[in-house]
Amino acid sequence: MSTATIKSAPAPSAVLELLKPITWFPPMWAFACGVVSAGVPIAGSGLRIALGVALVGPLVCAASQAVNDWYDRHVDAINEPLRPIPSGRIPGRWGLAIAIAWTALSLTLAALLGWMVLAATVIGLSLAWAYSAPPLRLKQNGWIGNAACGLCYEGLAWTTGAALMLGGLPPGRILVLALLYSIAAHGIMTLNDFKSVDGDRRTGINSLPVLLGPERAARVACAVMLAPQIVVALALGAWGLPAYAAAIATLILAQIACMRRLLDDPRGKAPWYNGTGIVLLVFGMMVAATAVR
Repeated sequence: MSTATIKSAPAPSAVLELLKPITWFPPMWAFACGVVSAGVPIAGSGLRIALGVALVGPLVCAASQAVNDWYDRHVDAINEPLRPIPSGRIPGRWGLAIAIAWTALSLTLAALLGWMVLAATVIGLSLAWAYSAPPLRLKQNGWIGNAACGLCYEGLAWTTGAALMLGGLPPGRILVLALLYSIAAHGIMTLNDFKSVDGDRRTGINSLPVLLGPERAARVACAVMLAPQIVVALALGAWGLPAYAAAIATLILAQIACMRRLLDDPRGKAPWYNGTGIVLLVFGMMVAATAVR
């Protein structure tokens, strides 16, 4: 490697910022829910679980963030010009190179953890690239793009955790829960889109806040978050787990109380709701995972 290439390489701090560690928590939490829901004793599985956590968070999720920032660099120049790529702290085509490298690392580790984990990883990474990269660029449609994100962040991560522990395809109850919380995550993704409405409008990205307006989009997001959780509570009741169903119902009521404040000012309160109502939702995920273990 030439001296010029070394000098043009981004600083490690800029690379870490590109990979967005704060975004790793949702898939890592969903993976943990999958591990718990499998009902398999974790004694002796510590290393495999740690590698699985590293796979879904610091590798797959981080790769998706690098892919998104590379293909969103023109949008970010409007919305968030201080991000690593538009600010020049990730120069040249380093952003794309990092996205490719992290994708390759993710697939390598997944292959070591079994065919089911590898299959889920391939699907997740394929959706991550399709979400951001042309020609598909699923994020241009808020309905489709948010569905892809929800499936990656929640459903596939949950399934990966359960598959890692079980050594194969998880049973139906686990897959149902993973799917339902993937649907709920669609609403979470909609709330995240409020921060970039202006840039999305100018660059032709039809997020739900752009398509529906902030007020209607917020109502849709709330409905999409609540409906699957109600189904989860009903399912747990039908499966003979009334105490867990009641716990989910209580968390739903608390979220509704938070949603009333959110709907008063969707753009202003979306960050607040992420730290209140969304926390209640993800806590409910672990309640449901514990119920079926």
